[in-house]
Amino acid sequence: MFEFLNANSIYIVLLIALVVWGGIYFYLVRLDRRIRRAEELIKKELHHREK
Repeated sequence: MFEFLNANSIYIVLLIALVVWGGIYFYLVRLDRRIRRAEELIKKELHHREK
């Protein structure tokens, strides 16, 4: 096992980096959706109050 990790250490680092970047990407996508919903809700509330 240690020999495999030692021989392929660059691939292990690459895999970890890809997992981290993938997690950041999905977090930002989810955050963007939540912000978009909040903006729409605020716009509806402001439009409703103007009437």
